[in-house]
Amino acid sequence: MDGKQVIVTGASRGIGLAVTAALAAAGASVTAVSKGGSPELKALEETGRVVSVLADLTDPEAPAAVVSGLPGVDVLVNNVGAVRPRTGGFLSVTDADWEATLGINLLSAVRMTRAALPRMLERRAGSVVTVSSVNAVLPDPLVIDYSAAKAALTSFCKSLAKEYGPAGIRVNTVSPGPVATALWLGGGGVAAAVAGATGGDPKAIADQAASQSVTGRFTRPEEVADLVVYLAGDRAANITGADFVIDGGLAFH
Repeated sequence: MDGKQVIVTGASRGIGLAVTAALAAAGASVTAVSKGGSPELKALEETGRVVSVLADLTDPEAPAAVVSGLPGVDVLVNNVGAVRPRTGGFLSVTDADWEATLGINLLSAVRMTRAALPRMLERRAGSVVTVSSVNAVLPDPLVIDYSAAKAALTSFCKSLAKEYGPAGIRVNTVSPGPVATALWLGGGGVAAAVAGATGGDPKAIADQAASQSVTGRFTRPEEVADLVVYLAGDRAANITGADFVIDGGLAFH
């Protein structure tokens, strides 16, 4: 990745932070986009390979503003996303809920890709790696809107791969199962939200989710990052239109 200009979205924590660190360690120059930053991201800036950019990617104008200040884009990692368990069931999910979920999980990637692609086309080369979810193929009523958004995201990326492959641009997705990040395990994460609605224990809920995979554990963010770095780089030069599931065997268990 030496000399590559890379954008990572949702870079302040979790998978995005791990991807940013891994790409920087591999020699890339990383523009790390997040809404509010973090001390961990600030520490990565001190390596000299990471520049933190604050932007709310639910703003339709933000992606173009991010790209406009860059000398070029070799790799785009669409990682930003969010999930809110719908413990009240489908009928509790409002239009505003659907719009918010689609905005952060689908449209942010659509707009970010639309902004970055012309820079890649100038060079006739580029790689887009998008973090989707195993829920794209394992729909779950608890995250009904998130599952639908991620299914649309994966389909969107496959269409892009077909259109832009002849121009030298590869597009792939990575679909994690539960990952050991704040999104699942934090105070406002999935386990805590389900526990609050059911009267259960967050740790027990997380343990039960982990037990559904063959390996019996959550994926670590660094493991997702390693896969993203591989797909972003030249060693994966003939891989495009593919979805790589990293879920400890959850999808077939």
